[in-house]
Amino acid sequence: MASVRPSRRTKEVAMETMSQVTSSLRRKNNSGDDEDMEPSSEISRHEEDSDFEEPVQMPAPSKPPKKRAAKKDDVTQLTVKKSRKTPVEKAGTSRGGKQASTVGTAAGTGSAEDDGSLFEAVKSGKTALQTLVDDWVDEYKQDRDSALLELIQFFVHCSGCRGRVTKQIYETMEHSEIIRKMTEEFDEENADYPLITPGPLWKKFRSNFCDFVMVLVTQCQYSIIYDQYMMDNLISLLTVLTDSQVRAFRHTSTLASMKLMTALVNVALNLSVNFDNTQRQYDAERQKTKNKQASDRLELLMNKRQELEENQEEIRNMLIYIFKGVFVHRYRDILADIRAICMQEIGLWMKKYPNMFLDDSYLKYVGWTLYDKQGSVRLDCLKCLCSLFDDEGSAQKMELFTSRFKDRIVEMTLDKEYDVAVQAVKLVCLILKYNENILKDKDCENVYELVYSSHRAVAQAAGEFLNQKLFDKKDEAAKSVKTKKGKKRSDNTPLIRDLVQFFIESELHEHGAYLVDSLWDINQMMKDWECMTDLLIEEPGRDEDAFDDRQEESLIELMVCCIKQAATGESPVGRGSSNRRPSIKENRQIQEDKVKLTEHFIVILPELLNKYNADAEKVTTLLQIPLYFDLEIYTTSRLEKHLQLLLTLLLNIVSKHTEPELLENCSKCFEVLCDEENSMANKASTGRQKLIDDLTKQLNDAYKDYFQEEEQPDRNEAFAMLAALKRIYAFYCCHDLSKWKLQETLFKIVKQGSTVPHIPWEIVCAAVEGANASILWDLKKLDQPIPPEPELNALKKYLDEFMADLNNLLLHENDKVNESAYMTICDLLIVFSKYMTTSQPAMQVLVIEPEVSLVRKLTDFLSSKVFVEDVDTDEADENIKIEELHTRRNLLASFAKLVVYNVIHIKNAVIMFMNYMKFYNDYGDIIKNTMSKAREINKILTAKSLTEALARSFAEMKVGNRIDRNSDRFNSLKELGRRFSLSFGLDNLKNRDAVAQIHKEGIHFSLQSVDNTALSNLAFLEILCEFTGKLMKQDKKTVVDYLDRHVHKGLISQNEDYQSLLTYRNSLIQGDIDQTSVASSRMTGRPRGTRAKRRPIETSVTAAAPASASTTVNETTDSTWLKSVATPGPGHPQMQSTAIKAKKRRTDDEPVSEAGSDADFQEQPSWMNQQSTGGVQTPQEPNFSRINTTEVQTPQEPNFSRINTTEGPNVSRIVEESSMEESEMAIDEFDSPSTDSAPPPPPPQPPREPAKSRLDPNAFDEEEEEQGPAISQSSDNDSDLPAAFS
Repeated sequence: MASVRPSRRTKEVAMETMSQVTSSLRRKNNSGDDEDMEPSSEISRHEEDSDFEEPVQMPAPSKPPKKRAAKKDDVTQLTVKKSRKTPVEKAGTSRGGKQASTVGTAAGTGSAEDDGSLFEAVKSGKTALQTLVDDWVDEYKQDRDSALLELIQFFVHCSGCRGRVTKQIYETMEHSEIIRKMTEEFDEENADYPLITPGPLWKKFRSNFCDFVMVLVTQCQYSIIYDQYMMDNLISLLTVLTDSQVRAFRHTSTLASMKLMTALVNVALNLSVNFDNTQRQYDAERQKTKNKQASDRLELLMNKRQELEENQEEIRNMLIYIFKGVFVHRYRDILADIRAICMQEIGLWMKKYPNMFLDDSYLKYVGWTLYDKQGSVRLDCLKCLCSLFDDEGSAQKMELFTSRFKDRIVEMTLDKEYDVAVQAVKLVCLILKYNENILKDKDCENVYELVYSSHRAVAQAAGEFLNQKLFDKKDEAAKSVKTKKGKKRSDNTPLIRDLVQFFIESELHEHGAYLVDSLWDINQMMKDWECMTDLLIEEPGRDEDAFDDRQEESLIELMVCCIKQAATGESPVGRGSSNRRPSIKENRQIQEDKVKLTEHFIVILPELLNKYNADAEKVTTLLQIPLYFDLEIYTTSRLEKHLQLLLTLLLNIVSKHTEPELLENCSKCFEVLCDEENSMANKASTGRQKLIDDLTKQLNDAYKDYFQEEEQPDRNEAFAMLAALKRIYAFYCCHDLSKWKLQETLFKIVKQGSTVPHIPWEIVCAAVEGANASILWDLKKLDQPIPPEPELNALKKYLDEFMADLNNLLLHENDKVNESAYMTICDLLIVFSKYMTTSQPAMQVLVIEPEVSLVRKLTDFLSSKVFVEDVDTDEADENIKIEELHTRRNLLASFAKLVVYNVIHIKNAVIMFMNYMKFYNDYGDIIKNTMSKAREINKILTAKSLTEALARSFAEMKVGNRIDRNSDRFNSLKELGRRFSLSFGLDNLKNRDAVAQIHKEGIHFSLQSVDNTALSNLAFLEILCEFTGKLMKQDKKTVVDYLDRHVHKGLISQNEDYQSLLTYRNSLIQGDIDQTSVASSRMTGRPRGTRAKRRPIETSVTAAAPASASTTVNETTDSTWLKSVATPGPGHPQMQSTAIKAKKRRTDDEPVSEAGSDADFQEQPSWMNQQSTGGVQTPQEPNFSRINTTEVQTPQEPNFSRINTTEGPNVSRIVEESSMEESEMAIDEFDSPSTDSAPPPPPPQPPREPAKSRLDPNAFDEEEEEQGPAISQSSDNDSDLPAAFS
């Protein structure tokens, strides 16, 4: 401590002066914005805000006060400073004795001058921070000006600035001017700075940087920080830096300021401890008698107490100044990292120094930031609050804050960021711990529902809350509860009862596994098997209520979910990671749990099955338990009698019930018990043999009774027949029943079902499923290198007969029979497709080639059964609607698999593509995936199918060969085309062939005439505009020429839909400038599905392609159809469907036309006509890579380098006549060819070769009907055209 200190009154005056100067300086505006700067966000001044009012928007401070060397007579300094030598009186040197130069180098560049700097030392981390700080303190004691200058340079370098603050700069400039000068030294090419630069070196630097600030204050806490020089200048500098518009300065200085404040909080805590000790010693000394009192000691203690009080006051002033000067403005900074730093540090201040910071005037900033748009900032706020609520003393002081922001905290449990939601649930748990009454029932219910969340961390946090709220209360009365027989109940009995009740009230009975997983690691009651089974088996005692049927069913479901979780360790679907493997410890725990549950349920399960054998739902659930047994315990524990009892009960259950799910679970139980790896498999196989014999006899007897008698079968016989078929099919799913020779009977029932009308549909469907299973088992037996030929022929015979019967059943009068036959046909077509011969050529005899008539039946079935709109009726049950939708999705998926596995031609998927938008909500995902997979098989054929889907939809909406282009259906069709276009992605080169094929097919369809009198499909070209943006630029000219060559002038001039043709042609010419979709409402500025008013076409506007000064488009050879119908120029309403960007107007100094320009090209026949007529020999195409489209020029080949040419004078005239001068541009965007030598002057101009498209024009007249398994690949030889056009 210094020997001379200012009086307390002087300090008060100084602080008052500081406030005035601060207010004055903050009203000044910074100037000199740079490119690298960005504005800080608006902030709120908290001085006049009430504790929990919303912050008032205020501009960021422009000039915080700068602490400089104090003059002796300067009374306007921020604080009173002690006399010292002026900077002129001392020669300041940097670390290492080297004088700082005026022009600095980049920090961290490794220059010799920077090797000994603080920045390099902190960055490298080779020197202990304590040593660095001690050296700096020693230097400060010798020459505080140079030491402070070195510290300032350290913060500048840590911000990534390459500038250097010299002694001259520091003495002659204010802090804001210094920072402005340093801003000019930033590297504009690199936006990174040390705090955000990736890599382990810079990660370590950030940690060292924070530690350096903390150690610096710690080492200076006894003297230097009170000298009113170092801290004043340092705080002033950092305050100015935090106001900088440069992100690097603002981020670095904010971190330093917050860490500085944290270090000062630690100093304040030490001062508080020392003051309390001194006060206690002083009081003890005064309590002594006067004879024993030491006057000198009393005076010493009094002086020390006064000194500590002054130090506390000074530290408190520093904290307030930094908080108001930095935190209040930066906690709402535009950069999320800065806001996060503020929240992290204020949490530490509140926890360490609650006497000052744990107050509503500070807590409100945390509460306001709970609404931050960045998840990381919200997370830091919640962590800050969790640390406070975790302490009982702090939690009791936050009642007002909790009542104000409780709703927001509960709302954050549903945050879209899972980490934030987890932390919010944890905070709610802490709030509940200290104040149960503050959370209402509605608040708790919002958290309860999260136990069913698909995110496991959120669900477990909610499970912790549920456990704390409902299950963490000890009930002493429950310990004395006994059953009717006198058996003592488990301590978990009331908890299990509450769990069952909660599960029932949640009304999510199909998601018990999610509730179990949420509580699995939290409460041990989930593994209390004895408690659960006692509640089901034992009769209740006097003070207990018996479980009703619903409670028993819920308890059984939860118990089975617990068994599965214990035996497998697997989380429910969507909760766990598929790639995560359990650790050795987890596997050991799983095995122990599996053994315990097996030992318990081997004995108890027969009792449970015997009690509930008449209840199908309960038995169905209980039959899942044996699937998780450790079956070896039957032998090792000598429990074979329980196995025999279980088998007997299974036989009894199968004979009593016919529910499909129950029979399926029985079949799975026998499959597990009869596994040959188990030692008791022989006993289980004997029971299964007896069961199948009984089922076979039942089926044969029922068949004879139902079909062999002349009388009409009654209901009992039909029930017996159906029950036998269900049981046979259930066991056919898991067991091979071939040796029982059931195929003949099943196939006879199927054949009877296709011919005899009175057979119930349930019997027919069950027979179809059983026959299908028998065929698949026969096929499995043939899975050998050389399958026996007799068995192949027998299976072929059964298969042919079965397919014929299924074809007939597709026409059955019952929908359920149709659906069953349809699904079975699709499955068999995939199983017996041509791909089965890949590994076994001998299987060729079994391959089923789908006939055209069969495929037509399948597509008709989709049209009539799947793509039908639901009739909305209030009476229909919502569950029934969901079940019907699920059935239709399965039907569509079965057909989609035929396309995806290339079993049927891609063109058969047209019916799916047509309904993509109409049924998007129901089947959109299935159709989209089918489209993607079909494109992987063959892009060209998929493109043809998409075009055909659009064409069919277009034809269906025509009324008398006319189309209403303003109708909603037409706009929906345009939207369908837009979706198809978007499905091609952004790589136009990869989809080049497919997109060109769409244009070719679309043009053919659009120009079809009716008796050569009218074009009824011309409006289809407007839909085709959606695919223009997917054409490559060099291909658009080819498509335009092809369009011009196929257009009939007479038909076009009389057609009212000619506007669609103009729109399409303009999109080809100008679409390469802006590929905005025609259907997009953003392009025209009007809602999708509406049309703007049309204005009459101005006939003075010429054609789209520019020509020379004496030649117009109307004189071209290939565009003679435009003589009577002109293409509108830019700015006209007819161009609304094609986006146009402004292009620079040609000046009079520019040449009118150059060699090889578009104007010269317009006087020639099109390349297509040259190719098709044979009058001009097709020149060799240039050799350029398909991926890299850089053209290679040779003397004999055209020059492809000039894409955009100078517009002709006619274009200028057109633009000048346009009413929209801001959208001036050249109409034509053709590829302009050029050669190495200039052509002879016109008029006798030789034929010139235009810029070539890599698409072969002649290929537009060719058709590809063969479907290939793969897409054509890029070729080094440029003459290899895309597959669709070669």
